[in-house]
Amino acid sequence: MSDRQNGPLWESRIPPSDPKPVKWGTWRALRRGVPIVLMIVICMVLMLLTRAVEALLVGKRRPWSSFFPRFVSRTALRCLGMKLTVKGRPMTHHGAVVANHSTWLDIFVLNAVQRIFFVSKAEVANWPGIGTMAKATGTVFINRDRKEAAAQKRLFEERLHMGHKLLFFPEGTSSDSLRVLPFKPTLFAAFFTPELRDEVWIQPVTVHYIAPEGEDVRFYGWWGDMEFGPSLVQVLKASPQGAVEVVFHDPIAVKDVKDRKEMALRCEAAVRSGLPEVPAEYVDV
Repeated sequence: MSDRQNGPLWESRIPPSDPKPVKWGTWRALRRGVPIVLMIVICMVLMLLTRAVEALLVGKRRPWSSFFPRFVSRTALRCLGMKLTVKGRPMTHHGAVVANHSTWLDIFVLNAVQRIFFVSKAEVANWPGIGTMAKATGTVFINRDRKEAAAQKRLFEERLHMGHKLLFFPEGTSSDSLRVLPFKPTLFAAFFTPELRDEVWIQPVTVHYIAPEGEDVRFYGWWGDMEFGPSLVQVLKASPQGAVEVVFHDPIAVKDVKDRKEMALRCEAAVRSGLPEVPAEYVDV
Protein backbone atom coordinates (compact mmCIF):
# COMPACT_ATOMS: atom_id res chain seq x y z
CA MET A 1 0.00 0.00 0.00
CA SER A 2 0.98 3.65 -0.23
CA ASP A 3 3.84 4.76 1.98
CA ARG A 4 3.02 8.43 1.49
CA GLN A 5 2.62 9.04 5.21
CA ASN A 6 5.83 7.29 6.24
CA GLY A 7 8.23 9.99 7.41
CA PRO A 8 8.56 13.52 5.97
CA LEU A 9 6.33 14.27 3.00
CA TRP A 10 7.95 15.41 -0.22
CA GLU A 11 7.10 19.01 -1.09
CA SER A 12 7.39 21.19 -4.18
CA ARG A 13 7.93 24.95 -4.38
CA ILE A 14 5.56 24.98 -7.37
CA PRO A 15 2.02 24.25 -6.14
CA PRO A 16 -0.22 22.00 -8.21
CA SER A 17 -2.30 23.76 -10.85
CA ASP A 18 -6.04 23.93 -10.47
CA PRO A 19 -7.66 21.41 -12.83
CA LYS A 20 -9.46 22.92 -15.79
CA PRO A 21 -13.28 22.89 -15.70
CA VAL A 22 -14.61 19.74 -17.35
CA LYS A 23 -18.02 19.67 -18.98
CA TRP A 24 -20.23 17.00 -17.41
CA GLY A 25 -17.43 16.33 -14.92
CA THR A 26 -19.67 15.42 -11.98
CA TRP A 27 -21.74 13.06 -14.10
CA ARG A 28 -18.61 11.44 -15.48
CA ALA A 29 -17.17 11.01 -11.98
CA LEU A 30 -20.35 9.24 -10.84
CA ARG A 31 -20.54 7.12 -13.99
CA ARG A 32 -17.01 5.92 -13.40
CA GLY A 33 -16.86 5.90 -9.63
CA VAL A 34 -20.05 4.05 -8.74
CA PRO A 35 -19.27 0.93 -10.83
CA ILE A 36 -15.72 0.87 -9.43
CA VAL A 37 -16.96 1.02 -5.83
CA LEU A 38 -19.57 -1.68 -6.45
CA MET A 39 -16.97 -3.88 -8.12
CA ILE A 40 -14.57 -3.45 -5.19
CA VAL A 41 -17.27 -4.37 -2.66
CA ILE A 42 -18.47 -7.43 -4.59
CA CYS A 43 -14.95 -8.68 -5.29
CA MET A 44 -13.97 -8.10 -1.66
CA VAL A 45 -16.76 -10.40 -0.52
CA LEU A 46 -15.83 -13.03 -3.12
CA MET A 47 -12.16 -12.75 -2.21
CA LEU A 48 -12.84 -13.24 1.51
CA LEU A 49 -14.95 -16.32 0.74
CA THR A 50 -12.19 -17.66 -1.49
CA ARG A 51 -9.63 -16.90 1.19
CA ALA A 52 -11.64 -18.97 3.70
CA VAL A 53 -11.46 -21.95 1.34
CA GLU A 54 -7.75 -21.40 0.77
CA ALA A 55 -7.10 -21.28 4.51
CA LEU A 56 -8.62 -24.74 4.85
CA LEU A 57 -6.90 -26.28 1.83
CA VAL A 58 -3.54 -24.54 1.42
CA GLY A 59 -3.01 -22.49 4.56
CA LYS A 60 -1.42 -19.08 4.07
CA ARG A 61 -0.83 -19.48 0.36
CA ARG A 62 -3.18 -17.48 -1.89
CA PRO A 63 -3.28 -19.24 -5.26
CA TRP A 64 -6.85 -18.17 -6.09
CA SER A 65 -7.76 -15.10 -4.01
CA SER A 66 -4.78 -13.18 -5.41
CA PHE A 67 -6.65 -13.09 -8.74
CA PHE A 68 -9.19 -10.54 -7.44
CA PRO A 69 -6.91 -7.51 -6.86
CA ARG A 70 -5.56 -7.82 -10.39
CA PHE A 71 -9.03 -8.15 -11.89
CA VAL A 72 -10.32 -5.16 -9.90
CA SER A 73 -7.32 -3.03 -10.82
CA ARG A 74 -7.41 -3.76 -14.55
CA THR A 75 -11.16 -3.17 -14.67
CA ALA A 76 -10.89 0.06 -12.66
CA LEU A 77 -8.34 1.47 -15.12
CA ARG A 78 -10.67 0.60 -17.99
CA CYS A 79 -13.57 2.32 -16.21
CA LEU A 80 -11.40 5.41 -15.78
CA GLY A 81 -10.57 5.34 -19.47
CA MET A 82 -6.87 5.26 -18.65
CA LYS A 83 -4.66 3.58 -21.24
CA LEU A 84 -2.14 1.14 -19.77
CA THR A 85 1.04 0.22 -21.67
CA VAL A 86 3.54 -2.38 -20.46
CA LYS A 87 7.18 -2.75 -21.51
CA GLY A 88 9.24 -5.73 -20.46
CA ARG A 89 8.00 -8.68 -18.41
CA PRO A 90 7.56 -9.54 -14.75
CA MET A 91 10.38 -11.76 -13.54
CA THR A 92 9.79 -15.45 -12.90
CA HIS A 93 12.29 -15.60 -10.01
CA HIS A 94 11.35 -15.55 -6.35
CA GLY A 95 11.81 -12.14 -4.85
CA ALA A 96 10.58 -8.58 -4.60
CA VAL A 97 9.56 -5.72 -6.85
CA VAL A 98 10.47 -2.08 -6.19
CA ALA A 99 8.90 0.91 -7.93
CA ASN A 100 8.73 4.68 -7.85
CA HIS A 101 5.77 6.13 -5.98
CA SER A 102 3.77 8.98 -7.50
CA THR A 103 0.15 8.60 -6.46
CA TRP A 104 -2.56 6.45 -4.93
CA LEU A 105 -3.17 5.23 -8.50
CA ASP A 106 0.07 3.22 -8.22
CA ILE A 107 -1.85 0.60 -6.24
CA PHE A 108 -4.21 -0.05 -9.16
CA VAL A 109 -1.53 0.21 -11.83
CA LEU A 110 0.96 -2.15 -10.19
CA ASN A 111 -1.72 -4.67 -9.23
CA ALA A 112 -3.00 -4.61 -12.81
CA VAL A 113 0.26 -5.83 -14.37
CA GLN A 114 1.16 -8.76 -12.08
CA ARG A 115 0.14 -10.61 -8.95
CA ILE A 116 1.93 -8.93 -6.07
CA PHE A 117 1.62 -8.34 -2.35
CA PHE A 118 2.39 -4.88 -1.06
CA VAL A 119 4.66 -4.19 1.90
CA SER A 120 3.28 -1.41 4.10
CA LYS A 121 3.87 0.20 7.45
CA ALA A 122 1.96 -1.44 10.30
CA GLU A 123 -0.28 1.58 10.99
CA VAL A 124 -2.09 1.12 7.67
CA ALA A 125 -3.72 -2.04 9.05
CA ASN A 126 -5.78 0.16 11.40
CA TRP A 127 -6.89 2.74 8.85
CA PRO A 128 -10.70 2.67 8.34
CA GLY A 129 -11.65 0.94 5.11
CA ILE A 130 -8.18 0.95 3.59
CA GLY A 131 -6.81 -1.20 6.41
CA THR A 132 -9.52 -3.80 5.88
CA MET A 133 -8.82 -3.99 2.16
CA ALA A 134 -5.08 -4.12 2.74
CA LYS A 135 -5.39 -7.05 5.14
CA ALA A 136 -7.81 -8.86 2.83
CA THR A 137 -5.45 -8.58 -0.14
CA GLY A 138 -2.52 -10.04 1.79
CA THR A 139 -0.48 -6.90 2.40
CA VAL A 140 2.63 -7.51 4.49
CA PHE A 141 2.65 -5.13 7.45
CA ILE A 142 5.94 -4.20 9.08
CA ASN A 143 7.34 -1.80 11.64
CA ARG A 144 10.33 -0.03 10.11
CA ASP A 145 12.41 -0.41 13.22
CA ARG A 146 15.90 -1.91 13.24
CA LYS A 147 15.02 -3.74 16.45
CA GLU A 148 12.47 -5.74 14.47
CA ALA A 149 14.79 -6.60 11.59
CA ALA A 150 14.92 -10.29 12.53
CA ALA A 151 11.13 -10.59 12.67
CA GLN A 152 10.85 -8.73 9.38
CA LYS A 153 13.34 -11.10 7.78
CA ARG A 154 11.37 -14.15 8.96
CA LEU A 155 8.13 -12.67 7.62
CA PHE A 156 9.66 -11.91 4.22
CA GLU A 157 11.23 -15.36 4.08
CA GLU A 158 7.91 -17.05 4.83
CA ARG A 159 6.04 -15.11 2.15
CA LEU A 160 8.76 -15.47 -0.48
CA HIS A 161 8.94 -19.23 0.05
CA MET A 162 5.20 -19.36 -0.63
CA GLY A 163 5.90 -17.88 -4.05
CA HIS A 164 4.58 -14.43 -3.19
CA LYS A 165 6.18 -11.45 -4.91
CA LEU A 166 6.48 -8.56 -2.48
CA LEU A 167 6.34 -4.96 -3.67
CA PHE A 168 7.55 -1.92 -1.78
CA PHE A 169 8.26 1.76 -2.46
CA PRO A 170 11.84 2.53 -1.37
CA GLU A 171 11.30 6.30 -1.67
CA GLY A 172 9.13 6.20 1.47
CA THR A 173 6.75 8.87 0.14
CA SER A 174 5.10 9.95 -3.10
CA SER A 175 6.13 12.77 -5.44
CA ASP A 176 4.84 14.77 -8.40
CA SER A 177 5.22 11.81 -10.83
CA LEU A 178 8.06 13.54 -12.71
CA ARG A 179 10.99 12.30 -10.66
CA VAL A 180 12.41 9.46 -8.60
CA LEU A 181 13.36 10.34 -5.03
CA PRO A 182 16.40 8.72 -3.35
CA PHE A 183 15.78 5.07 -2.47
CA LYS A 184 16.10 4.24 1.21
CA PRO A 185 18.15 1.05 1.69
CA THR A 186 16.40 -0.07 4.90
CA LEU A 187 13.96 -2.59 3.45
CA PHE A 188 16.59 -4.12 1.19
CA ALA A 189 18.49 -5.40 4.25
CA ALA A 190 16.16 -8.36 4.81
CA PHE A 191 17.09 -9.83 1.43
CA PHE A 192 20.79 -9.98 2.31
CA THR A 193 20.41 -12.48 5.16
CA PRO A 194 22.01 -15.91 4.56
CA GLU A 195 18.58 -17.56 4.31
CA LEU A 196 17.51 -15.36 1.38
CA ARG A 197 20.55 -13.90 -0.34
CA ASP A 198 21.36 -16.82 -2.63
CA GLU A 199 17.85 -17.37 -3.95
CA VAL A 200 16.15 -13.97 -4.14
CA TRP A 201 16.01 -11.47 -7.00
CA ILE A 202 14.75 -7.87 -7.01
CA GLN A 203 13.10 -6.33 -10.07
CA PRO A 204 13.00 -2.54 -10.51
CA VAL A 205 9.82 -1.20 -12.11
CA THR A 206 9.12 2.29 -13.44
CA VAL A 207 5.60 3.74 -13.43
CA HIS A 208 5.34 6.68 -15.85
CA TYR A 209 2.16 8.78 -15.93
CA ILE A 210 1.20 10.87 -18.96
CA ALA A 211 -1.10 13.74 -18.02
CA PRO A 212 -4.31 14.45 -19.97
CA GLU A 213 -3.85 16.84 -22.88
CA GLY A 214 -3.81 20.46 -21.72
CA GLU A 215 -3.37 19.65 -18.02
CA ASP A 216 -0.44 20.17 -15.68
CA VAL A 217 2.21 17.53 -16.43
CA ARG A 218 1.98 16.60 -12.72
CA PHE A 219 -1.77 15.91 -13.02
CA TYR A 220 -1.56 12.45 -11.44
CA GLY A 221 1.04 13.31 -8.79
CA TRP A 222 -0.04 13.17 -5.14
CA TRP A 223 2.35 14.79 -2.73
CA GLY A 224 2.78 17.01 0.31
CA ASP A 225 -0.50 17.84 2.04
CA MET A 226 -2.69 17.09 -0.98
CA GLU A 227 -5.89 15.37 0.12
CA PHE A 228 -6.99 12.03 -1.28
CA GLY A 229 -10.61 13.05 -1.97
CA PRO A 230 -9.94 15.97 -4.34
CA SER A 231 -7.25 13.96 -6.14
CA LEU A 232 -9.67 11.07 -6.63
CA VAL A 233 -12.44 13.34 -7.96
CA GLN A 234 -10.00 15.07 -10.32
CA VAL A 235 -9.02 11.74 -11.86
CA LEU A 236 -12.63 10.54 -12.09
CA LYS A 237 -13.67 13.72 -13.92
CA ALA A 238 -10.78 13.83 -16.39
CA SER A 239 -11.72 14.11 -20.05
CA PRO A 240 -9.75 13.27 -22.01
CA GLN A 241 -8.06 10.86 -19.64
CA GLY A 242 -4.30 10.42 -19.53
CA ALA A 243 -2.25 7.25 -19.71
CA VAL A 244 0.29 5.24 -17.75
CA GLU A 245 3.27 3.18 -18.85
CA VAL A 246 4.85 0.44 -16.75
CA VAL A 247 8.44 -0.58 -17.50
CA PHE A 248 9.81 -3.85 -16.12
CA HIS A 249 13.61 -3.63 -15.90
CA ASP A 250 16.03 -6.56 -15.75
CA PRO A 251 15.84 -8.29 -12.35
CA ILE A 252 18.93 -8.16 -10.12
CA ALA A 253 20.19 -11.22 -8.24
CA VAL A 254 20.82 -10.27 -4.61
CA LYS A 255 23.84 -12.61 -4.50
CA ASP A 256 25.52 -10.46 -7.18
CA VAL A 257 25.29 -7.26 -5.13
CA LYS A 258 27.62 -6.26 -2.29
CA ASP A 259 25.09 -4.87 0.18
CA ARG A 260 21.72 -3.17 0.65
CA LYS A 261 23.10 0.29 -0.14
CA GLU A 262 24.45 -0.82 -3.49
CA MET A 263 21.17 -2.58 -4.25
CA ALA A 264 19.19 0.58 -3.44
CA LEU A 265 21.41 2.64 -5.76
CA ARG A 266 21.19 0.13 -8.61
CA CYS A 267 17.41 -0.14 -8.36
CA GLU A 268 17.03 3.63 -8.12
CA ALA A 269 19.12 4.13 -11.26
CA ALA A 270 17.11 1.53 -13.18
CA VAL A 271 13.76 3.01 -12.15
CA ARG A 272 14.93 6.54 -13.00
CA SER A 273 16.04 5.40 -16.46
CA GLY A 274 12.42 4.60 -17.32
CA LEU A 275 11.25 8.20 -16.89
CA PRO A 276 11.82 11.10 -19.31
CA GLU A 277 13.94 14.02 -18.15
CA VAL A 278 12.21 16.33 -15.70
CA PRO A 279 11.02 19.47 -17.56
CA ALA A 280 13.36 22.39 -16.93
CA GLU A 281 10.79 24.44 -15.01
CA TYR A 282 10.33 21.63 -12.48
CA VAL A 283 14.00 20.77 -11.89
CA ASP A 284 15.14 21.26 -8.27
CA VAL A 285 11.70 22.04 -6.99
